[in-house]
Amino acid sequence: MSTSALFRLGLIINPYAGLGGAVGLKGSDGVAEQALALGAVPMAQQRAQQALLELLPWQAQIVIRTVAGAMGEDIARSLGFTTEVICQAAQQPSTAADSEHAAQQLAAAGIDLLLFAGGDGTARNICSAVGERVTVLGIPAGCKIHSGVYAITPAAAGKVVAQMVRGELISVQEALVMDIDEVAFRQGTVRAKRYGEMQIPTALRYVQSVKSAGKESEVLVLDDLAAYFVSQMEDDVRYVMGSGTTIAAVMQELGLPNTLLGVDVVENGELIAADVTAAQLLDLVQQHPARLVITLIGGQGHIFGRGNQQLSPAVIRAIGRHNIHLLATKSKIQALNGRPLISDSGDPELDLELSGMLRILCGYNDYVMYRLGAED
Repeated sequence: MSTSALFRLGLIINPYAGLGGAVGLKGSDGVAEQALALGAVPMAQQRAQQALLELLPWQAQIVIRTVAGAMGEDIARSLGFTTEVICQAAQQPSTAADSEHAAQQLAAAGIDLLLFAGGDGTARNICSAVGERVTVLGIPAGCKIHSGVYAITPAAAGKVVAQMVRGELISVQEALVMDIDEVAFRQGTVRAKRYGEMQIPTALRYVQSVKSAGKESEVLVLDDLAAYFVSQMEDDVRYVMGSGTTIAAVMQELGLPNTLLGVDVVENGELIAADVTAAQLLDLVQQHPARLVITLIGGQGHIFGRGNQQLSPAVIRAIGRHNIHLLATKSKIQALNGRPLISDSGDPELDLELSGMLRILCGYNDYVMYRLGAED
């Protein structure tokens, strides 16, 4: 088969996307070296690999046009894809300017789709470089995924590309590119801003919605939910309190300070650790009874993998599925319109283990059952 007959897949990986999440930095913009010094492990290539594994049955029909080394070439070649290196990063470690240059060069070389791994910062870079001139799709690998250009999981991104390779009829639509001020984010303030639109394949079951930024309106329901949960908390158990306003309501009921965009640990009604990292969490829960208290992201349905990377696969396994408490008001669940909850922990085996029906506390001693696990 000639190269011209192959599906031309552009690939860009931001190797340092998501580094700050597991070590409590709530982002990676400008703090990659700090994150590495704190023990963060790069995961973007692994998440890109999860997407590309979905394409192995159609490998002979694909040529990957990409960037030298860690920005795409290494993972594409390791999986046996026909690979063409179009450019290379000017600096090591690579920068936002390298991502923008790569997008421009790949667009000029000719591609059918630009697949990129990163977070909202990477989406901004790609948008700045190519705008709506190229159809794109993001592999979620960052701490912050507010943009609508990302698939719901890495595997979902691969499934969308596979549909295109097979020649299935897929429309394209505009999707928002959003990002927040990480400096303000680290101080507990969310300031989201629209940076433009890009064209993405229309595969709604695999592509995430833009996160709902509004505050929970059912204040009384939230208060009742929090009061009931606090009444059920056990002595000598460490409660790992996830991020978000729903969990903040529980912390308020306890009369404790809360890291709105981080993870805290409570035991016997006292705050024993605030804004912890993944490593600190693991130390706290490995040899002690523990419960995990989380909510879902409104409009998306993610419970892991979006802004709470401190809840690493090791931490989740140490706590155990049966010790996960999921809290959300019914309006938040209804906003999913029947779509399943999503775990994008970075460990596909764990995500599969977590799948199935979960009990969600929705009010005062009021529970519903809802499915976790993206559709195939």
